[in-house]
Amino acid sequence: MSFTGFPAAALDFYDDLEMDNSKTFWTAHKQVYEESVRAPMTALMESLEPEFGPAKVFRPYRDVRFAKDKTPYKTNQGAFIGCGPSTGWYVEVAAPGVRVGAGFYEASADRLARIRVAIDEERRGTELEKLLADLQTEGWTLGGDKLKTSPRGYDTTHPRIELLRHKSITLMKKYGFEPVIHTPELLDRIRVDWRATKPFLEWITANA
Repeated sequence: MSFTGFPAAALDFYDDLEMDNSKTFWTAHKQVYEESVRAPMTALMESLEPEFGPAKVFRPYRDVRFAKDKTPYKTNQGAFIGCGPSTGWYVEVAAPGVRVGAGFYEASADRLARIRVAIDEERRGTELEKLLADLQTEGWTLGGDKLKTSPRGYDTTHPRIELLRHKSITLMKKYGFEPVIHTPELLDRIRVDWRATKPFLEWITANA
């Protein structure tokens, strides 16, 4: 199956699921999920695989074992292609439309310490700063979990203290309801987006 875009039914499905996140609703609309959500996401990932690598298309079920919220189903369909430990590219379709991402979403203490050493160093730190600044001018939003205070060993006056506070660094770009999400052109747009983040991800994998 070739990727032809996400049909409007995919967004409608998640709109309705947010209103009725129940097994009864899921059972009645499972075919819509399979045909309008999972099949196009799988086709999109298969089209990107030759350049970026094999993808993990996430299961629709939430792990509710330790959660206060016991609703059984995720209200989005995500997929991830890794290029390093907890590092890679992301795409998601949900009620608010489509968004794409790149970055690292978690790191061991040792790995995070190495990243901070690189951020602290003038040459490597300013290189990352420029990569992130350039991507933000192209429409990406910088995110990730951050410490509220400075990490141990780093002064609050450090010129890159905001980056040093990060426990993860992610970039997201929203397509929302743009008409392109319903067309095959979305594949090419995502390919271009992900290519643009390669130097950033290469910096992470080289310095982690």
